[in-house]
Amino acid sequence: MEHLIIVATCSLNQWALDFEGNLERILESIRIAKEQGATLRVGPELEITGYGCLDHFLEGDTYLHSWEVMCKILQFEEAKNILLDIGMPVAHKNVKYNCRVIILNGKILLIRPKLFLANDGNYRELRYFSAWSPARYVEEYQLPRIIREITGQSTVPIGDAVISTIDTCVGIELCEELFTPNSPNISMGLDGVEIITNSSGSHHELRKLYRRVDLIKEATLKNGGVYLYANQQGCDGDRLYYDGCTLIAINGQIVAQGSQFSLKDVEVITATIDIEDVRSHRSISSRGMQATNTPRYQRIEAPIVLSQTVLNNRILLRLTKPIKEFYHTPEQEIALGPACWLWDYLRRSKMSGYFLPLSGGIDSCATATIVYSMCRLVVEASKNGDTKVIIDARRIAGLNKDSDYIPKDPREFANRLFHTCYMGTENSSKETRERARNLANAIGSYHIDLNMDDIVTSVQTLFNLITNKTPRFRVHGGTNVENLALQNVQARLRMILAYLFAQLMPWVRNQNGSLLVLGSANVDECLRGYLTKYDCSSADINPIGGISKKDLRKFIAYARDEFSIPVLNEFLNATPTAELEPITHDYVQADEVDMGMTYDELSIFGKLRKIEKCGPFSMFSKLVHELELELRPTQIAEKVKNFFFYYSINRHKMTTLTPSYHAEAYSPDDNRFDLRPFLYNATWNWQFEKVDSFANELERKN
Repeated sequence: MEHLIIVATCSLNQWALDFEGNLERILESIRIAKEQGATLRVGPELEITGYGCLDHFLEGDTYLHSWEVMCKILQFEEAKNILLDIGMPVAHKNVKYNCRVIILNGKILLIRPKLFLANDGNYRELRYFSAWSPARYVEEYQLPRIIREITGQSTVPIGDAVISTIDTCVGIELCEELFTPNSPNISMGLDGVEIITNSSGSHHELRKLYRRVDLIKEATLKNGGVYLYANQQGCDGDRLYYDGCTLIAINGQIVAQGSQFSLKDVEVITATIDIEDVRSHRSISSRGMQATNTPRYQRIEAPIVLSQTVLNNRILLRLTKPIKEFYHTPEQEIALGPACWLWDYLRRSKMSGYFLPLSGGIDSCATATIVYSMCRLVVEASKNGDTKVIIDARRIAGLNKDSDYIPKDPREFANRLFHTCYMGTENSSKETRERARNLANAIGSYHIDLNMDDIVTSVQTLFNLITNKTPRFRVHGGTNVENLALQNVQARLRMILAYLFAQLMPWVRNQNGSLLVLGSANVDECLRGYLTKYDCSSADINPIGGISKKDLRKFIAYARDEFSIPVLNEFLNATPTAELEPITHDYVQADEVDMGMTYDELSIFGKLRKIEKCGPFSMFSKLVHELELELRPTQIAEKVKNFFFYYSINRHKMTTLTPSYHAEAYSPDDNRFDLRPFLYNATWNWQFEKVDSFANELERKN
């Protein structure tokens, strides 16, 4: 049985432009793969530079330093006798490409550029790279001098080719290519490629993982073959969290799966596969008919045998059995993804912790609970002996590296780095104040409870002194303009206080550094613009800015039971309110009343606007069928027009939106994901007239 092969794939927590750290993690993954007997190792997309370098991919230094790192890999002793698939950018004839570099025993065998670039949603690869064309075209690449001195090679093939080892054939696919209708794995498989590697920079999005898994299973089910999927894991300096979940599949079945959320910097998974199973799977007559008519790939010879005997030195080979792929629930995804993102951001920013204005409402409650989840993950990793996590925890806690401190209790660890503050006014209720205090006590945060009425009054007094005018709340007879201005004064002062306390609280506690301020505006409020520009929605980062109110409520219910925090039930039963207006015997401010629409409706509008790409008329046309049993066409028309009016007049707020964890496909993030004008003709005359005309016509017919 000399046709068993141990293959390895990995997820690495790479960081944009951290060439030293990225190299360490790459070498560690190679070492682990070798220890586990692998003869083939594949890593994430652009692993040498980190995927999220953005416009740094336009700089010559990025390419120079990438080749310098490649020099170190080529000379790494444990990189011998294993076929390595490494990701880096390569400039060829003054054109920049996103490439895989295939190396073996100190030699470069092939540079394989990406054929189909990701260029929508969060991705802008065409801004930095060109797609290689045409398919199966190969030419010679002139190696840099620093590489020639190591390998003794002057040129190597660059293009769309495959690797032919002594006993099998390996093809390369890059991330987006798997998601295209005519993926390269189809033609490669028909041309006899038996193992396909895929190096990815794929980010987390709620309920998205199944799509990736299904595509990998389908790629190997119809055509047969082994599929190795590698992915980046972690926050590499932006709004995205790359969610790992490395996979190994054979003939439509998953045989190995890595973690989706983890604090590990390096995770390697391996599987022992029987290459004869691929050949048996492909013994179908109709497949053979297509294969004989498939254009041929150039094969680059690799002098290595990937397969091994049953007893290979110290490793007794046993075939890896198929497993059932694992998926987290959306509530678990919210508990884990943003928590890992927060940990990466905190340790890499070299800050001392987080500061959160805790209002007593469900949004800031969710943010606080996610920070507590982060602390739980740190404690768990520390108990498992993750030395990197322990070292980072000591530094963040203000301890020197020689300290023997190990986080053992999430509440104790939270008290060292997490600061919460209830900023009350005369419009605040006793209930929200108590909820904030009880939650802080339950999760262990260092909590401050203050009243800011004197500051609010000072600002109002200054305005009166200058203008001889005294604005009043609506309940006291004021206009809508006065009412809104008085609310915004409170909201914006909270932002100022948040940054003051974030900068000075470590000093107050005889610690070094300062804190990152956390925001708590959810994706639905951002979409509607139901937030004050430069209020507490303005922060350093926001872990829930891409999550809907509906999902946040489900997460809080999950955390209440999973984390044993009974006080969270009080937040679930509370009416969402900004508490910026006076409370009277017959009036209590409520968010959904203020917005003129429910949070559930906002989620529907948001998905139709972004995912389904609907304007006002298209949105109305879809909803009139979905809601025909609940609302009349004219009522649906009013809801659609109301949404687009408020969306358009508040769109300017998205230009200053706090960088938020990307978790939802209908995010209105203006900075990268959702590119639209921020100055609209808010009357939408032409569009709204068509909506009204159609709605009235439908009602006449009914």
